[in-house]
Amino acid sequence: MGKYLVRGLLASAAFCLTPGQANAVIIGGVDFPQGAISFADSVVSYLPGLEGASPTAPHQGAVNALDVPDYAGGNGCASIEACTFVSLGVGGQLVVRFDNNILTGSDSDAFDLWIFEIGPDVEDTTVELSNDGQSWVSAGFVTGNTRGVDIDFFGFGSNSAFSYVRLTDVAGEGDTSGVTVGADIDAVGAISTRAVVPPVPEPATWAMMIIGIGGVGLSARARKRRDALRVGTA
Repeated sequence: MGKYLVRGLLASAAFCLTPGQANAVIIGGVDFPQGAISFADSVVSYLPGLEGASPTAPHQGAVNALDVPDYAGGNGCASIEACTFVSLGVGGQLVVRFDNNILTGSDSDAFDLWIFEIGPDVEDTTVELSNDGQSWVSAGFVTGNTRGVDIDFFGFGSNSAFSYVRLTDVAGEGDTSGVTVGADIDAVGAISTRAVVPPVPEPATWAMMIIGIGGVGLSARARKRRDALRVGTA
């Protein structure tokens, strides 16, 4: 089952839950109260092997780090399409973005961000956050395999808002060569998150919309009258 189909099914299931059931959305063994919306949506940049060897081409599909985790075992991939994760290579870097939600703190010591790093090799990965994709702050690192990050520990609470996550493989950790060299990322999920609220149109924009709608109505009435006259004179 494809990752996008899985995400759609999970989103539908989450929508059907009552508020009291919201905390029951378990994805990849982790409780994501907002369901499938919690996961990174787009790749901003991918720079494999910045400090050494890069993974082989089938393992360089950065888009495989998006959406819900779907790793089913096995590290060898015949193609990017056949892979469910991306390898960073030695010192490689991946930047992903949340488009329909933002990462926040929780005002507690609970995990706020979860990195689904797969594979048998333990490879550290540094974690950085940004609200604009330009200025970055550290959120520590994960020490191989699937790990959570408490961003409140680094001084960020529920009023903080981050749309970007940058993951960098720590060179010297794990194997330094191979088809999947470097940290292997399956998914990036925001446990503490809120949806992005669309901007409210300015009053002038509303006025133009109303005028436009009124104009459409007048135009329709004018056409009906013109057609009636044509029928009457036929």
